[in-house]
Amino acid sequence: MAGQRVVIIGAGVVGAALADELSARGWDDITVVDQGAVPSTGGSSSHAPGLVFQTNSSKTMTEMARYTVEKFVSLDCFLQVGGLEVATTPERLVELRRRHGWVTAWGVEAHLLTPAECVERHPLLDPDRILGGLFLPTDGLAKAVRAVEAQLRLAQERGVRVLERHEVLDIRVEDDRVVAVVTDQGEIPADLVVCCAGIWGPKVAGMVGMSLPLTPLAHQLAWTGPIPALSGQTEEAVRPILRHQDADLYYRDRFDQLGIGYYGHRPMPIRPEEILSIEAAEVMPSVTPFTEDDFAPAWTETRSLLPSTQEAKIEEGINGLFSFTTDNMPLMGESPQVKGFWVAEAVWVTHSAGVARAMAEWLADGYCSSFDLHECDVNRFEPHQLAPEYVLTRDCQNFVEVYDIIHPLQPPENLRPLRTSPFHARQRELDAFFLEAGGWERPQWYGANARLLEGRDIPQPNDWASRYWSPIVAAEAQASRESVAMYDMTALKRIEVSGPGAAAFLQRISTGDVDKSVGSVTYCLLLNEDGGIRSDITVARIDRDLFQVGANGNLDLDWFHHHLPSDGSVVVRDITSGTCCIGIWGPRARDVVAPLAGPDFAQGGFRYFRGKQGHVGTVPVTALRLSYVGELGWELYTTADMGAKLWDTLWEAGQSHGIIAGGRGAFNSLRLEKGYRSFGTDMTYEHDPYEAGLGFAVRKDGKGDFIGRAALEERRAGVERRLTCLTIDDPASVVMGKEPVYDGDDCVGYVTSAAYGYTIGKGIAYAWLPAGLSVPGQVLHIGYFDQRVTAVVAEEPLYDPAMERLRG
Repeated sequence: MAGQRVVIIGAGVVGAALADELSARGWDDITVVDQGAVPSTGGSSSHAPGLVFQTNSSKTMTEMARYTVEKFVSLDCFLQVGGLEVATTPERLVELRRRHGWVTAWGVEAHLLTPAECVERHPLLDPDRILGGLFLPTDGLAKAVRAVEAQLRLAQERGVRVLERHEVLDIRVEDDRVVAVVTDQGEIPADLVVCCAGIWGPKVAGMVGMSLPLTPLAHQLAWTGPIPALSGQTEEAVRPILRHQDADLYYRDRFDQLGIGYYGHRPMPIRPEEILSIEAAEVMPSVTPFTEDDFAPAWTETRSLLPSTQEAKIEEGINGLFSFTTDNMPLMGESPQVKGFWVAEAVWVTHSAGVARAMAEWLADGYCSSFDLHECDVNRFEPHQLAPEYVLTRDCQNFVEVYDIIHPLQPPENLRPLRTSPFHARQRELDAFFLEAGGWERPQWYGANARLLEGRDIPQPNDWASRYWSPIVAAEAQASRESVAMYDMTALKRIEVSGPGAAAFLQRISTGDVDKSVGSVTYCLLLNEDGGIRSDITVARIDRDLFQVGANGNLDLDWFHHHLPSDGSVVVRDITSGTCCIGIWGPRARDVVAPLAGPDFAQGGFRYFRGKQGHVGTVPVTALRLSYVGELGWELYTTADMGAKLWDTLWEAGQSHGIIAGGRGAFNSLRLEKGYRSFGTDMTYEHDPYEAGLGFAVRKDGKGDFIGRAALEERRAGVERRLTCLTIDDPASVVMGKEPVYDGDDCVGYVTSAAYGYTIGKGIAYAWLPAGLSVPGQVLHIGYFDQRVTAVVAEEPLYDPAMERLRG
């Protein structure tokens, strides 16, 4: 783009790809700077083994990997030999079936193999060790240094400048905006700086005061000497790249040798400031000395899995540095403090070109149209997640677990508890089983409710779905429908928006009509410029110039700050940590609350989707007449110091009405029965309101403009896919999410949220499907491990379609 001076720090595989992608879009003033010699600059790209396995539980990461493969094939820097993951334990064999479901759902060709088929593709395997495998024909070996060279060459042909052997010493900032990059050979003027420095990323980001939750960790890679069974191999690689995740190992060919990568050793973190300089490093800065003792178990296991290696020796090895983050996702986006400073960090070769394409679109258009980036945005973290101890501990744990079988509900074991609501002591007294949400300890169910199981016939889910589950979940859900339950909603992000410009600001940033009377509550969406959903929020007008927003996380807060008017007429404040919330819902909720809160809470005195400030006993509350479980009730907010008193007041008053405490397991079941969507699971940046069944949250024409409106009008014309409700009759066939959906033999979509509906007596799965298949009564099948589960498209909501329970 003419006039925008861009400096990309780092000429590794990410920086090179970004220079290519940006210049291909017409940007004509780009400088790439690196302390090393191009194309082998001494960072992680220079020693990367290059194995590209596209399978990932994240749709975004798989799509980025697929784009990287396609681009590298076109640049002749990819050996498409395929990728094979093998199972040597029954647990891994089951996991490979789950992984097959992911990659099929995301549209990549994949095949489950028998042991004999595994050995046929990779003859070095011991057939007696193998139980089965997963094969992707489009996986393979990326030639990272060649990819750097090819992409920089294309960029330079369009006028991109590449300055090698230029060490970045500082980034100059004026009025909270970048103006130049300072190197040991002079200053480079800049309007935009993109940090693609990899393992040096935290050091560079620190130059503008930005905390980057990234840790460089050493990972072992060794090469055998010649293996007689490979004698005469004239091509660099002919066998598939191989993963033996049961032992934290992977393998690749190099003519008659094998490369062996190992994650099973102890974590070996290093501070970015301690990485050796180009001059001081014996090999390169990203390579540290090989520690043979750490590698010994890997070599023992290799000689067992691949018997022909018994005739070879380990001839060379390195401990190579790679970037790890606290959630295993990349770090992408703009600094919230310094305008014009962007990062594209913690990116491995596998996803490099995809990340670069996403960044180029984001920089050029203000949003990314090719990928959903909500999992990758660098501003997703809560403040405690940037603490050095948190970052180091979680990054090291992720290294340890990199090949582990992780259940979707599995919480971290370390650094807990971090955040506890004022109700925590009472929840422990009720024998709560806690999972983690954004650092909060959040009950999944309460052991004290086991008494509710008496006389109830609770369907038992399959083995996988029954992990982090208890039949108490069912009892809590049913009790919520029959009497009254209290739910801890404190983990919900709460944002206060105030000032004379608050109403106009919220009108502009959201799809809802929030400029209504004091006490109104509005369900709204936040959209990107292309009409994609960024989030869903509730906006309560507390006073003329004061609003309380129920949001999904820190990205919503960042979005608000990013769009604040410059005249100071709006103040945005995160009030989550100083407040708390109890959701009290059920047909007897009014019987509990009204005597404590006065006549305004009596029938007819407090309408649905309205809010009031008042008292529950002696506790001042902001009460919102909302319910995400589909029952009469309120969200009751108070300050953190009054939280325990609010709990005790409601609990005591509710005893004669059968009150219980309910956990998140029941909450999720109840919300799906009611058809309520969850951002980040059911809909993301790639979906628009009409596809997601949320057109009602878009205000009518004539009610003013909002971000994304123009694009949304174009998207409204032809809805080709829909978020669709499916039901499953078999109570044991509860799916978990991210499974493929089939129409005959064709994969036509994927599951988002799923749970068992204890009120309706069926399993529930929401899925993205072609509009033509989103017809009630349509019979489909969900791929669940090695099963095909019959599912039927249903009218929604499944529970209380007339809204009688909510409005009572």
